[in-house]
Amino acid sequence: MTGVSSKFTHISPKKSRYVTYGDNNKGRIPGVGKIGTNSSNSIENVLLVEGLKHNLLSVSQLCDKGYLVSFDSQKCLIKHKHDTNIKHIGYRVNNVYMIDLSQKLDNNKCFLSKEDDPWLWHKRIAHINMEHLNKLISKDLVVGLPKLKFEKDRLCDACQKGKQTKVSFKSKNIVSTTQPLQ
Repeated sequence: MTGVSSKFTHISPKKSRYVTYGDNNKGRIPGVGKIGTNSSNSIENVLLVEGLKHNLLSVSQLCDKGYLVSFDSQKCLIKHKHDTNIKHIGYRVNNVYMIDLSQKLDNNKCFLSKEDDPWLWHKRIAHINMEHLNKLISKDLVVGLPKLKFEKDRLCDACQKGKQTKVSFKSKNIVSTTQPLQ
């Protein structure tokens, strides 16, 4: 969360929602966006909160997104669970840990996904059929698509729900009209 709109590289307006502070005061959220200097060193889904005096980073949301956050008396380190590379470093200043997003770490690959799950690729490419995914690989039509064997070994929930149909209206057992074309 931040209260400074000039920090955003991209911002989208948000309907009137509010954030509640620790003292039960509320701040209005006029928008949500992305802050940072470049795509490899940016943070998405940042709330613009009116009247907020300090920028706040949620440690619990970082942990939910697969990061490990460790603190000591001098600094805070943010790493991804699956590798040991440090993504961000925050230094302690007056009992608050400050992260400088303009700093560029040598091994910084924040928000990069290298998942080789065939079902994840099925979802990423608009729930495409597995046979079509195999054709895309064999003809090398998509840059960055890993050379995997796509097999339909289970059913995709979203595809199943998208193909379900239901009856528009309940059928009636009685006639509700008294004359033709009524």
